[in-house]
Amino acid sequence: MKRMKRAMTAILVVLAMTIIIWVVLSVVVAKTGPEKIATIGENGDLKALIVYDPDPIYNLDEKISIAFAEGLGENGWESKVATVAAAVKIKQSFDLYVFCANTYNWAPDKAIRNYINNNNDLEGKKVVAITLGSGATKRSQRLLERLITKKQGVLIDSRSFWLMKPNDELETKRSNRKIALEMANDFGKKTAENINN
Repeated sequence: MKRMKRAMTAILVVLAMTIIIWVVLSVVVAKTGPEKIATIGENGDLKALIVYDPDPIYNLDEKISIAFAEGLGENGWESKVATVAAAVKIKQSFDLYVFCANTYNWAPDKAIRNYINNNNDLEGKKVVAITLGSGATKRSQRLLERLITKKQGVLIDSRSFWLMKPNDELETKRSNRKIALEMANDFGKKTAENINN
């Protein structure tokens, strides 16, 4: 009986610690990151705004956003790559909007959701959705796409990239993150080519 009580106590302690860690992480990642902006592919005729909220644990979203912008830049585009905190201060219209959202609790991060909900410039505009996560992003991607179409943005493409799940099943020996960056760059190139044509 004592063993059973100890086992139950141990299980409850582990469960409580797991819940506490999950709540703390949820609060930390829900905070909007700092203001940061970069321009890539200057003097392009077509302009894109790429918005992300930096992940406090591993900032793959900034790297993916920059790789996508570089792909656009190779095809004559100028991109502003901005955190949500910086993007809210930008008062101009763009030819393309790109939203790069982290997945937390099977949903796009709160900062990106709030930015899209409060953005009235998306109606009739071309939009690309990028969803990031460790591997389980289907629900988050669907929610991000729904949010964009609800704001009447024209969703032209949507992709997911992962930290842990292989981005390319045939390339398991190479760094998954490097593969994601290459794929994001290629995605940017193809997006530019499709719009340019």
